[in-house]
Amino acid sequence: MANHSQFGFQDASSPIMEELVEFHDHALMVALAICSLVLYLLALMLMEKLSSNTVDAQEVELIWTILPAIVLILLALPSLQILYMMDEIDEPDLTLKAIGHQWYWTYEYTDFKDLTFDSYMLPTAELPTGHFRLLEVDHRVVIPMESPIRIIITADDVLHSWAVPTLGVKTDAIPGRLNQTSFITTRPGIFYGQCSEICGANHSYMPIVVESTPLTHFENWSSLLSS
Repeated sequence: MANHSQFGFQDASSPIMEELVEFHDHALMVALAICSLVLYLLALMLMEKLSSNTVDAQEVELIWTILPAIVLILLALPSLQILYMMDEIDEPDLTLKAIGHQWYWTYEYTDFKDLTFDSYMLPTAELPTGHFRLLEVDHRVVIPMESPIRIIITADDVLHSWAVPTLGVKTDAIPGRLNQTSFITTRPGIFYGQCSEICGANHSYMPIVVESTPLTHFENWSSLLSS
């Protein structure tokens, strides 16, 4: 959950998000090195009287060609590694289907019979004490922690996007098309997200709440709802 005056990412709750946070820190270090070099050269030019009639400097040209290439490689390699990790769909322990509507979500647990529900935002007047305004829903998505989860995402009317920042998940929901992604939660907790594609007047009123629980709790919950 994001906090007031927070500058960084939310605490990672999946291996993918942990990799994204590490890549963010890595990219910032590269950017810091570039800024330091540029500031040093600017200070050198302002403090030193430089005069040159050089019309050809192949060594300098070689340096300013190789150096940016090295920087791009340092950024591209870990980025590609994360992209391939995000595309990997392991054998899931649980498959979910999320369908976006204006302005709510429908969830189907395809491994269970008749386990389907709609998830609407709770109005402020019905919000329990201590809960978050514009983020709480009447039915949460409950999943077992430390288990591979596959989620199939689509939409019924217009473009939506299923996004939960702390899990490092953001996938477009497109009418007539099935997109899929996977994740593993590394700790129990309640994780909040929202539709991240402008989808109409009430776009900001279709939150996502994922509750990660131990396997035994998930089994009790699923048997209760499917009975």
